[in-house]
Amino acid sequence: MKIQLGVIEGFYGEQWTWGERTDYAGFLRKHGFSFYIYAPKADGYLRKKWREPFPKVLEEKLTKLAGQCHSAGIEFGIGFSPYEIYLSAFDLEAKRLLQNRLDAFNRIGVDKLGILMDDMKGDLPGLAEKQIEVVNWIAARSKAKQFIFCPTYYSLDPVLEKLFGKMPEGYFGKLGSELDKKVSMFWTGELVCSKAYSEEHLRSTAEKLGRKPLLWDNYPVNDGPRMCKFLHLRPATGRPAEIGNWLAGHAVNPMNQAALSKIVLLTMKAGYEQGASYNPEKAFRKAAGMVTCHDMALLLERDLPAFMDRGLDALTDDEKNSLKADYAPFLELRENDTAAAAREVIDWLSGRYNVTKDLFITQ
Repeated sequence: MKIQLGVIEGFYGEQWTWGERTDYAGFLRKHGFSFYIYAPKADGYLRKKWREPFPKVLEEKLTKLAGQCHSAGIEFGIGFSPYEIYLSAFDLEAKRLLQNRLDAFNRIGVDKLGILMDDMKGDLPGLAEKQIEVVNWIAARSKAKQFIFCPTYYSLDPVLEKLFGKMPEGYFGKLGSELDKKVSMFWTGELVCSKAYSEEHLRSTAEKLGRKPLLWDNYPVNDGPRMCKFLHLRPATGRPAEIGNWLAGHAVNPMNQAALSKIVLLTMKAGYEQGASYNPEKAFRKAAGMVTCHDMALLLERDLPAFMDRGLDALTDDEKNSLKADYAPFLELRENDTAAAAREVIDWLSGRYNVTKDLFITQ
């Protein structure tokens, strides 16, 4: 099934390097993906520092990355979160600062502009009306080809109301009827981190939002103080190819580990391509072998229970040291991403990727 399938770098914690992002442009193109969206929570200039001048160095790096994506034949996007803009008046000063940011995005060459109002206070009167005003204003002034709005409540998961307050009555209906029809909407499913998606759920979501949702898939992402202790490497399941009929696109939020994430991404692609004949275990072996090498793929398959079920905190020091020794020989191999993936496993075992609660809150 043909669907716009791509990556959104939208996790908390350590950011990917610019070299890893450049590498992804070629990887995504090679394997038939459609887009890459830069939206790390750690980039304050896309989030809590959005009112401050956009750093020249950052603009230059993003312009170069956009060019690399375009040369590879994939669309480049930015996820922009004008943090709590709706808590104060959307006056001339706010519009001036917002226009400054849009001007930078226009210079960079953004194809897809994500307007993200997730992870913010939501129990406010007139929330939908305020967000609609901002999003429609942006959509009228940006040169992006596609706009994707992430509402404060982007799932039916009750955890969102626990964190950000009770959703105002009629929130989705208001968004669906008054948000510019050219604006797509992100949705994570029945849960923030959904294990599966059904046609029935996505069909009802499309009716609720007044448009087909653009899926923000929070697998295999492993950010946050709890999830960072796991490597989500098992092949994608619970995403039948038929769901593509009810989606405006599918954005995969990868792990903090760029090389290892490619394995799951390839299984996502295989699921759409193979439909009912998709075999997760075979897809994993093939993908792991393509990303690393045959021997390391076998080792990763052996260690899936340790990485995904037990996690870092349950492994003893002896077990961690033994695993490090098993993956160390692959650090010297230059076949595919073998060395990079081995380094990510060893660094994860050493606690390098741990995300603290304080870091999670401040981002």
